[in-house]
Amino acid sequence: MFIVTLTYLRPPEVIDAALEAHRVFLREQYAAGVFLMSGRLEPRTGGVILAHGLERAALEALLRRDPFRQQGIASYAISEFVPTMTADAFSALRRD
Repeated sequence: MFIVTLTYLRPPEVIDAALEAHRVFLREQYAAGVFLMSGRLEPRTGGVILAHGLERAALEALLRRDPFRQQGIASYAISEFVPTMTADAFSALRRD
């Protein structure tokens, strides 16, 4: 499982102009079962994506398709982790 942290590199008006294309990309990954959760940071300095079901190299390749990345709007940091404890609602993701 991966936590992807986006850090915005451009002003809010540039982010807003590309937001719908970024959301289309996100929806595609939800439909593919790769993304589990996403949202913006507060204050609005970037965002977070929770991803699973693929290797790191495949995730890196996938994220290169994100319009935010293609337009130089955000940088990406990827952290891999193994969930060993979860709330009951997320128990299927746990690796004991």
